[in-house]
Amino acid sequence: MDKKTIRDIDVNGKRALVRVDFNVPIKNGVVNDDTRMRAALPTLNYLLDHGASLVLMSHLGRPKGGPDPKYTMQPLVAPLSELLGRPVQFAGDCVGPVAEAAAAALAPGEVLLLENTRFHPSEEKNDLELAQQMAKLGDIFVNDAFGSAHRAHSSTEGVARYLPAVAGFLMEKELAFLGKALDKPQRPFVAILGGAKISDKIGVIEALLAKVDSLLIGGGMANTFLKAQGYDLADSLVEESSLDMARALMDRAGARLLLPVDVVIADKFDAEAASQVMPMADIPAGWRVLDIGPATVAHFKEALQPAKTVVWNGPMGVFEFPRFAAGTFAIAEVLAGLHATTIIGGGDSAAAVEQAGLADKMTHISTGGGASLEFLEGKKLPGVEALLDN
Repeated sequence: MDKKTIRDIDVNGKRALVRVDFNVPIKNGVVNDDTRMRAALPTLNYLLDHGASLVLMSHLGRPKGGPDPKYTMQPLVAPLSELLGRPVQFAGDCVGPVAEAAAAALAPGEVLLLENTRFHPSEEKNDLELAQQMAKLGDIFVNDAFGSAHRAHSSTEGVARYLPAVAGFLMEKELAFLGKALDKPQRPFVAILGGAKISDKIGVIEALLAKVDSLLIGGGMANTFLKAQGYDLADSLVEESSLDMARALMDRAGARLLLPVDVVIADKFDAEAASQVMPMADIPAGWRVLDIGPATVAHFKEALQPAKTVVWNGPMGVFEFPRFAAGTFAIAEVLAGLHATTIIGGGDSAAAVEQAGLADKMTHISTGGGASLEFLEGKKLPGVEALLDN
């Protein structure tokens, strides 16, 4: 990675303004899953151990147009205190007199969590006036929020214009794993793409086709490829406007692009729908594809066995319905058994690997779905570009 990290600067006695990704699920005022909080600990502990005080900022959810108690950061204070083994203070805003006074009062080793950055609607517009106010809260800026690095917001890109800006360890780790997979993969290099739409991932497919030895496609996006091959998909999700693109991609990829050979179909889009396994040619009218079938799992497994590097982004079916999660979980199990570098590209695939209890069997699970997709596509991430060069 060609960006400076917290190792490259003196943090002793400094107030570190740290952009973390604490966009965690909260139910009835309790944090349901602290994975993202734990992912930030190496960075936060390093800064504290080296004499810094911490001012932490993050967004949470999608508040509309201003403060919303449903999206307050307050419920994170207690679990974060427990994870860090020290008290965490809370400021009821992320800028202004309240936040400035709380930040100014910090002694080395003390921690302040700011209120949700998105309580200011101008945050998502990368308002530089807001970014300047944020910059008043620290001496240095540390970006450890890879999950938001693809967005140019005041708290990710803007603030880096006003403070010396470096990467935290999570950001460094994400860029190292994804960068190596793309630039110097051990071969064979296999990518697995799922999710609903081709149109969301055309750039990623095109970028990966230039690099991979095989590309396996499942999920709703596979339907569009299959329809382009002439199959009748009945009531399945198909992007009619992307059929020509699917044909062009298949022509370019040839035998490197693998599609489902059988599917699990349902009589409606519902967790309790009647279901059956069908070969591709036999989908009856009124039914829809909601998962890959066992023959497809075997087909994909065969392609994955020799792999030395695997990148996976997107589920193989509607895995939020347990009845249609088998294909996604089966692919997770195949990856868990490989002697390969396995990189899970955030989002639903990360959730699936966690649910399957196989997270510890993967080499790297990205904390950023959208960010990892844009990185795989070869796009520059504004939150990374803004950091100091090495």
